[in-house]
Amino acid sequence: MSKIHAKTFYFASRFLPPEKKNACYAIYAFCRYIDDLVDKNLMRSLSSEESFEKISEAVNEWRQHLQALYNGEIIDHPIMIALKDTISRFDIPENLPNELIDGVNMDMSKTRYENFEDLKVYCYKVASVVGLMTTYVFGFKDDRTFNYAVDLGIAMQMTNILRDVKEDAMGGRIYIPNEDMKLFDYSEEDLMKNTMNKNLRELMEYQISRAVNYYDTAEEGIRMLDRDSRITVGLMSRNYRKILHIIRENDFNVFGKRTYVPVHRKLADVPKVMLEFGRA
Repeated sequence: MSKIHAKTFYFASRFLPPEKKNACYAIYAFCRYIDDLVDKNLMRSLSSEESFEKISEAVNEWRQHLQALYNGEIIDHPIMIALKDTISRFDIPENLPNELIDGVNMDMSKTRYENFEDLKVYCYKVASVVGLMTTYVFGFKDDRTFNYAVDLGIAMQMTNILRDVKEDAMGGRIYIPNEDMKLFDYSEEDLMKNTMNKNLRELMEYQISRAVNYYDTAEEGIRMLDRDSRITVGLMSRNYRKILHIIRENDFNVFGKRTYVPVHRKLADVPKVMLEFGRA
């Protein structure tokens, strides 16, 4: 999920009140730091047991920092100082950032997923959990909002997975469920060779349709947020969904340049989203 924050959130965050914007920045900074702790170190490591142990120790140290933070202690690190203010002000439950750490740890122990139910657990921990934390910041009028936040997190993480298929495979990780790859007769060997064929196109369309269903379901939850937060979340959802549209436009070729949404296409939806989600 931390990959989501870079451009999509910063573009949409201009519509948030300053205190909510700063709180979200604190959450995303924490998520990004934890994610990089594992991701970048895994890329550098030789996948040795010693390397994994060092990464695990670093992640566990941050889990201890988190525990100390919730116990009222002050951790002398800019990210933790900002996070302490955020969790206190918006009453964010302790289990959520801990579940994020659990999810990030999965990348050290799990490189394949047998079916979508398995993958959903990963998507929940690394993406939906971030949506749940930010829901406390955005404000909500109905507890059902949390269910929709989970759906939006799954949709956005699925989008990451489909966009980054090549990059992840080069790093030794394949997130597309093995069950689905078998269904469309597309093998790991095909993926490693960047094979473009009918099977890949059908496999990608199947995954995209699944993600779009989650985006569609999550829309109702955006309307349950505080009015001053809806436009930001609406833009994040619509603009991240556009990555899937562009993958389709590119004939499902995920082996070339990294798919991104140009600024003019992000701007195109602003009036519509403001009209749709900005009303009382």
